[in-house]
Amino acid sequence: MHIVSYSEARSHLKEVMDRTAADADVTIITRRGSANAVLLSQEHYNSLMETVHLLRSPANAAHLAQSIAQDQAGSREPHRLADA
Repeated sequence: MHIVSYSEARSHLKEVMDRTAADADVTIITRRGSANAVLLSQEHYNSLMETVHLLRSPANAAHLAQSIAQDQAGSREPHRLADA
Protein backbone atom coordinates (compact mmCIF):
# COMPACT_ATOMS: atom_id res chain seq x y z
CA MET A 1 0.00 0.00 0.00
CA HIS A 2 1.29 3.43 -0.92
CA ILE A 3 0.34 6.62 0.89
CA VAL A 4 0.68 10.02 -0.77
CA SER A 5 -0.61 13.47 0.00
CA TYR A 6 -3.17 15.13 -2.22
CA SER A 7 -0.55 17.66 -3.31
CA GLU A 8 1.93 14.93 -4.26
CA ALA A 9 -0.76 12.96 -6.12
CA ARG A 10 -1.82 16.06 -8.03
CA SER A 11 1.76 17.01 -8.92
CA HIS A 12 2.73 13.47 -9.96
CA LEU A 13 -0.58 11.96 -11.04
CA LYS A 14 0.80 9.93 -13.95
CA GLU A 15 3.54 8.40 -11.81
CA VAL A 16 1.14 7.64 -8.96
CA MET A 17 -1.30 5.99 -11.36
CA ASP A 18 1.46 4.03 -13.13
CA ARG A 19 2.86 2.74 -9.82
CA THR A 20 -0.59 1.79 -8.54
CA ALA A 21 -1.40 -0.16 -11.71
CA ALA A 22 2.04 -1.78 -11.99
CA ASP A 23 2.13 -2.90 -8.35
CA ALA A 24 -1.49 -4.14 -8.40
CA ASP A 25 -1.79 -2.31 -5.10
CA VAL A 26 -3.77 0.56 -3.66
CA THR A 27 -2.67 4.12 -3.07
CA ILE A 28 -4.21 6.11 -0.25
CA ILE A 29 -4.41 9.81 -1.01
CA THR A 30 -4.48 11.81 2.21
CA ARG A 31 -6.17 15.18 2.52
CA ARG A 32 -5.83 17.58 5.40
CA GLY A 33 -9.23 18.31 6.92
CA SER A 34 -11.11 16.01 4.52
CA ALA A 35 -11.68 12.31 4.10
CA ASN A 36 -8.92 10.33 2.42
CA ALA A 37 -9.44 8.64 -0.94
CA VAL A 38 -8.18 5.35 -2.37
CA LEU A 39 -6.81 4.84 -5.87
CA LEU A 40 -6.68 1.33 -7.29
CA SER A 41 -6.15 -0.20 -10.71
CA GLN A 42 -9.13 -1.21 -12.79
CA GLU A 43 -7.94 -4.83 -12.61
CA HIS A 44 -7.95 -4.67 -8.80
CA TYR A 45 -11.36 -2.97 -8.80
CA ASN A 46 -12.82 -5.61 -11.16
CA SER A 47 -11.46 -8.36 -8.92
CA LEU A 48 -13.08 -6.81 -5.85
CA MET A 49 -16.41 -6.41 -7.65
CA GLU A 50 -16.31 -10.05 -8.80
CA THR A 51 -15.69 -11.15 -5.20
CA VAL A 52 -18.60 -9.01 -3.98
CA HIS A 53 -20.82 -10.52 -6.67
CA LEU A 54 -19.84 -14.09 -5.77
CA LEU A 55 -20.37 -13.56 -2.05
CA ARG A 56 -23.63 -11.60 -2.37
CA SER A 57 -25.71 -14.78 -2.42
CA PRO A 58 -25.60 -16.55 0.98
CA ALA A 59 -25.94 -19.93 -0.75
CA ASN A 60 -23.06 -19.20 -3.12
CA ALA A 61 -20.91 -17.87 -0.26
CA ALA A 62 -21.56 -21.06 1.73
CA HIS A 63 -20.73 -23.24 -1.29
CA LEU A 64 -17.47 -21.34 -1.86
CA ALA A 65 -16.52 -21.62 1.83
CA GLN A 66 -17.19 -25.37 1.73
CA SER A 67 -15.10 -25.73 -1.43
CA ILE A 68 -12.21 -23.83 0.15
CA ALA A 69 -12.41 -25.99 3.29
CA GLN A 70 -12.37 -29.17 1.19
CA ASP A 71 -9.37 -27.91 -0.78
CA GLN A 72 -7.48 -27.03 2.39
CA ALA A 73 -8.27 -30.46 3.84
CA GLY A 74 -6.92 -32.06 0.66
CA SER A 75 -10.20 -33.73 -0.23
CA ARG A 76 -10.50 -33.00 -3.92
CA GLU A 77 -12.64 -34.89 -6.37
CA PRO A 78 -11.77 -34.96 -10.06
CA HIS A 79 -14.49 -33.78 -12.39
CA ARG A 80 -14.71 -34.07 -16.16
CA LEU A 81 -15.41 -30.96 -18.15
CA ALA A 82 -18.49 -31.09 -20.32
CA ASP A 83 -17.73 -31.48 -24.00
CA ALA A 84 -18.17 -28.21 -25.84
